[in-house]
Amino acid sequence: MLTSAITLSVKLILRKIITMSGDDKAFDSLEGEIWFDGKMLPWVEADVHVLTHGLHYASCVFEGERSYNGKIFKLREHTERLIMSANALGFEIPYSADEIDEACVKICNVNGIVDGYIRPVAWRGSEMMGVSAQANTIHLAIAAWPWPSYFSPEARTKGIRLKTAEWRRPAPNTAPVHAKAAGLYMICTLSKHAAEADGYDDALMLDWRGQIAESTGANIFIVMGDDRLHTPIPDCFLDGITRKTVCELAKKRGIEIIERAIMPAELGSATEVFLTGTAAEVTPVGEIDNYKFTVGEITRFLIDDYDRVVGKKTTADAG
Repeated sequence: MLTSAITLSVKLILRKIITMSGDDKAFDSLEGEIWFDGKMLPWVEADVHVLTHGLHYASCVFEGERSYNGKIFKLREHTERLIMSANALGFEIPYSADEIDEACVKICNVNGIVDGYIRPVAWRGSEMMGVSAQANTIHLAIAAWPWPSYFSPEARTKGIRLKTAEWRRPAPNTAPVHAKAAGLYMICTLSKHAAEADGYDDALMLDWRGQIAESTGANIFIVMGDDRLHTPIPDCFLDGITRKTVCELAKKRGIEIIERAIMPAELGSATEVFLTGTAAEVTPVGEIDNYKFTVGEITRFLIDDYDRVVGKKTTADAG
């Protein structure tokens, strides 16, 4: 009985993941085209060899971008971060920022993406197989597909549930922590899978010091009793593009932002918590372990402000 229950749970999770694309097909079977090393390829033909260095040694960087009403939000910032991430991993993408921007726009147009998600990814190829691969070709591919919110629509009303992960974000002297590098997400996948297995939506990641860092794919903000916005210093994780946008929006509302070291025990004094990221947008958190929070005024203000700046219909507009 236990094995059957676990199998059913895994199938339900897989079904949820597959249908996030807005289609019943797996991601390698969607229709459309993918921009691949300067050419348009049919979606199902955009393959790489099994001995690709990026697969074996994580010499791979990527971006996550959203298109709203036919315009990719902060495209240049994402492109510049992609190039920076590649440089941090010791390779240069063989396309300029202008060429990458143009390719992102083109793939959206070709696939008819008005509101959707864009995934540029760059990696070392398969000429050499070993830790050293300095002669390998650098590849770049860009895909785009319709994608709804990262979390369920109910999350914006009651907040998602997080469980603190066992894995921790590494110290800056152990990995290129400010690159959006594929290898840095291995512990995120492990942590999110463990949280989902226990009925949670996502995991809260601490850093190597035991301080609050982020979730598995988004930055975190905390409203304390003083109505100021507290957020961890991004010294061992991405200073997200959405994070920066929300900081700007909060300042416009006169909300003070404090970047500092935050310990897990301080969650007991928190009144509101929310996540920010390209995929997550602004998503309230209703629970972390045994701590519970409300979707309060500051969170609702920033959800509406962010929706407005990216061109979405806000809850205020809907009302």
